[in-house]
Amino acid sequence: MSSSDIFIGETIGTAILILLGGGVCAAVTLKASKARNAGWLAITFGWGFAVLTAVYTSAPLSGAHLNPAVTLALALKKDGIPWSDVPIYWGGQLLGAMIGAALVWVAYYGQFLAHLTDKEIVGTPAKKAVEAQEKGAGPVLGIFSTGPEIRVPWQNIATEVIGTVVLVLAVLTQGLNGDGKGLGTLGALITALVVVSIGLSLGGPTGYAINPARDLGPRIVHALLPLPNKGGSDWGYAWIPVAGPLIGGAIAAGIYNVAFA
Repeated sequence: MSSSDIFIGETIGTAILILLGGGVCAAVTLKASKARNAGWLAITFGWGFAVLTAVYTSAPLSGAHLNPAVTLALALKKDGIPWSDVPIYWGGQLLGAMIGAALVWVAYYGQFLAHLTDKEIVGTPAKKAVEAQEKGAGPVLGIFSTGPEIRVPWQNIATEVIGTVVLVLAVLTQGLNGDGKGLGTLGALITALVVVSIGLSLGGPTGYAINPARDLGPRIVHALLPLPNKGGSDWGYAWIPVAGPLIGGAIAAGIYNVAFA
């Protein structure tokens, strides 16, 4: 596959992933959404179906990595992708994640305004200042990126590492197409179900980023969007959902090379 195919495929696929995944978070969170308060099951299955749709769409072009941790693991894997392709994958993934997050804002524009101008939700200026100081996160940041329920950095990064190891091992052992460098048709379904499983089992502590681009791209968009009363983007936490999945991807590749290759 060419560099342009890789970049275009990863951009389109990751944009779809974040549009549908962030979309279910918006649907469950925002005031005046018909799906508000649908709960964690809706979010986990919504993200699983988002993965399924994104992989089927982008696999013919790029192999559908859609995740820098997966790309890193496939570069570390014996007979994996060339290292020269890694920046192209990562660039497409980050751009696609930002596009997808911006499209969530467009699709839910009225709901964002209603939510962020509701006094019961955003509170008084003094209350917002205290919450921003304590958490660093605004009231809709969870639609764009992840955050911990209990802020214990070593536990938070360990949770992301563990979840990503499970995801990437599943991709490496079950989900690859014939050339071993991307997801095949069966691999898309397997990966989607694994993402649902991770969300149900390991998503509670941190919101299961398990994908650096999925978290960083939308967090950048949250910081840039002209949303009233949006609060902080919690940059103090932002390194964890980037570093944790990359570490997890490298560990999964090492396990695969020792035990399966």
